[in-house]
Amino acid sequence: MLVTGLALALLTGCTSDGADRRPGDAVTREEADALAELLHRNRERGGADFVITAPYGEDVVLTLTGEVDFRESLGRAQAVTSFGDGRPDDVRTVFFTAEDIWVGDVPGLSEALAAAGEPTAVYLRRPTTAGTDEGTPLLVDVLVEVLLNLSSPTADDPRAFLDDGYSWQGQRSIDSRLTSLFGLQDGRTVAVAASGDLLTQFVTPLAGGEVDVTVTLADHGPRTLAVPSEEETADAAEHPDIAASLGI
Repeated sequence: MLVTGLALALLTGCTSDGADRRPGDAVTREEADALAELLHRNRERGGADFVITAPYGEDVVLTLTGEVDFRESLGRAQAVTSFGDGRPDDVRTVFFTAEDIWVGDVPGLSEALAAAGEPTAVYLRRPTTAGTDEGTPLLVDVLVEVLLNLSSPTADDPRAFLDDGYSWQGQRSIDSRLTSLFGLQDGRTVAVAASGDLLTQFVTPLAGGEVDVTVTLADHGPRTLAVPSEEETADAAEHPDIAASLGI
């Protein structure tokens, strides 16, 4: 899996104690105690707004902007693929759980489904391709998996963050919020809000290091979300030609 060990690698980063420190210094025990709660804190808060960016290819960027319910492991987003060659953006709406993705607001989709005998359907649902052994997963599915893994029902052992490979990297402002930045193993970084010790940003390279995924969270709190109804949904497996022609 592209994100194997993500939960363990993620948990590092809280505010520094104000002492004279240099980037690269080890995580303190106080930080380790707070950071062991980081993913659990996301679950306890309920959810968050998010922006995920993933540059790939030649000047191509996939951006997901939306909200996630960490307790129920579901979310919704606008997925925008931007091209650097002058082509118009590809924009669509996605709903997602750990198992399935619904794709809608695609030009021509509702008309094609109506012609195929699905007059009320405006979304196609398919299983997620991340975390399976069936070929290379779709990038949007990997981004969804990364996001949903930023939550845990329990806290971690603080001692794990005192081992080698975890370091304090200074402070920076992200969307006008002061954060402490920490370096993790395998090129990952995490930024944690100076106020409240909430996860603000997580950056991780995907397999091979060709794509860096940046997840930014804001406005942590409960979310009430629902996936499209059965009346609005058609199964992509029953309409493979439509799914293939529209890139779903």
